[in-house]
Amino acid sequence: MTILDGKALSNKIKEEVKSEVQDLQMKKGITPGLAVVLVGADPASAAYVNMKSKACKQAGIYSIVHEMPETISQDKILEILAMMNKNPNIDGILVQLPLPKHVDTTAILEAIAPEKDVDGFHAYNTGRMTLGLESFVPATPYGVMQLLKEYDINPEGKNVCVVGASNIVGKPMSTLLLNANATVTTCHIYTKNLKEHTKNADIICVGVGKVNLITEDMVKEGAIVVDIGINRLENGKLVGDVDFENVSKKCSYISPVPGGVGPMTIAMLLVNTIKAAKLREERERKLND
Repeated sequence: MTILDGKALSNKIKEEVKSEVQDLQMKKGITPGLAVVLVGADPASAAYVNMKSKACKQAGIYSIVHEMPETISQDKILEILAMMNKNPNIDGILVQLPLPKHVDTTAILEAIAPEKDVDGFHAYNTGRMTLGLESFVPATPYGVMQLLKEYDINPEGKNVCVVGASNIVGKPMSTLLLNANATVTTCHIYTKNLKEHTKNADIICVGVGKVNLITEDMVKEGAIVVDIGINRLENGKLVGDVDFENVSKKCSYISPVPGGVGPMTIAMLLVNTIKAAKLREERERKLND
């Protein structure tokens, strides 16, 4: 059994990003910029935003966090996003989810300029990703694909079971795997007999937020298991959606929690921000030619 070490790979990617930032600054006079919108005081969201800001700083990316109260109006958020869309120093904009119930999440995500949508949640980028065209890909599924690539795991022709169908993880994960020529089964809360689907899979990707959802008897011998779930137990310990201790005995590869997909998410966000900065430079050059 081999551990899919997302921490090691993310550190490698972050160093590459840092080098690219320095290159952009020296050759083009551009410092990539990322703006994060944080609404409310959810501790998990605040912790994620803090990690993203720290990673940006280490890579040399300019980062700003717009903290807003839970009670802020949707119109006010839209106003701030419009301002950031026009700001030439901001290459990437991301809104930390979930948003308060009185805010229409779709309306907010659609208000981000597609060329600054480094989270890849705008319908424009989702559509292009589905068609296999150049786009911004959501960071978590993007990170999973990079992790598989790092360990020479080619999904082509393999039976893959994606457990979870959220717009943030499950659906884009299924799309990327389908684009990589895998045979994909997407399971969700209405799926009957989940075990029947996971037992047949060469690769299982699970991200629903349920402790020990995937148990040893649901996994075939030699399967590859990618645990995207994050759950905090009462004792404070972080675990995924997979019964790691027992499932790992049957796997050929498995990602741990923490240290698997989590670090990759932040690394790929940095990659998307660099990409946005390069596309900005390209657009400006064409205007000046």
